[in-house]
Amino acid sequence: MDGIRIRPAERRDAPQINAALRALSRTMGDTHAADDRLIERAGFGETPAFHALLAEQAGAVIGAALYSPLLSTTRGATGAHVSDLWVAAALRGQGLGARLLAAVRDRAQAQWGAGFLRLAVYHDNHRAAAFYAGLGFLPASAETTMTLQGAALAAIGEAP
Repeated sequence: MDGIRIRPAERRDAPQINAALRALSRTMGDTHAADDRLIERAGFGETPAFHALLAEQAGAVIGAALYSPLLSTTRGATGAHVSDLWVAAALRGQGLGARLLAAVRDRAQAQWGAGFLRLAVYHDNHRAAAFYAGLGFLPASAETTMTLQGAALAAIGEAP
């Protein structure tokens, strides 16, 4: 894994970020509705919705991590939510994922004093769960992730 450089993504990297996320979606069996314009706007617009780090080797993107700030009043600390972590298939199992997470930790600490990382893993993704557990991540068994979107999102707060 020599010659790997991890760096903060820039606006011009939106297509490479989207390609990495598309590859991650394929691996996960997810749909991928994002386009390059959405990634550029969401990550590099006036109010960015995420930060990104890219791992490169010989000019090719071989890994990516997307993260955003969060506040935990329970922990009394700010943290970083890692929404996406992708490593090229040929490089999995060689430590690049851990290196990307360490880079997220370092950047988030420098950017907003983050004292913890948080992420979610699909219940049926045993390989990813084992990877994260091996790094020391612990499951939050008392929590359930819930999503509100579409018509329900539009209707929230309306009289019944």
